[in-house]
Amino acid sequence: QVQVVESGGGLVQPGGSLRLSCVASGSTSRILGMYWYRQAPGKDRELVASLSPSGRSSYGDAMKGRFSISRDTTKNTLYLQMNNLKPEDTAVYYCKLTLDHDVGYSDYWGQGTQVTVSS
Repeated sequence: QVQVVESGGGLVQPGGSLRLSCVASGSTSRILGMYWYRQAPGKDRELVASLSPSGRSSYGDAMKGRFSISRDTTKNTLYLQMNNLKPEDTAVYYCKLTLDHDVGYSDYWGQGTQVTVSS
C-alpha cells in the first residue's frame, strides 16, 4: 500500500525558515486530500495546512501568511514551506494523504519529522 515519509525537520532559530517534504510511494492516483498536521507535547494534533487535488489550499489561523503547502506530482512529493518560524511552531509535523477506494477511503500517515524553533 501507500507509504509516506516526511523529512526536512530540524532546529531553527525564531524567524528562520524550513521546508518539509513528504514523499509518497505506491498507488496515489485517487487522492482525496493532502494534509500537514503537527502535534506539540501535551497538545492535541493540529491541522496545519491542506491541499486538494484541484490545488485549493487552506491553513490554520496561526499559519496563515507564514506557511505554504504545495506539491510536485512528478515526484509524488508534498511540501510545507515554513517561514518566520516561532517557538510555538515547535512540534512533530506529520504528513497525511487521504486516498479513495472502491469501498471507502483510507488515511496514510508518515512517521513525523521534528521541528524545533529555539534560540
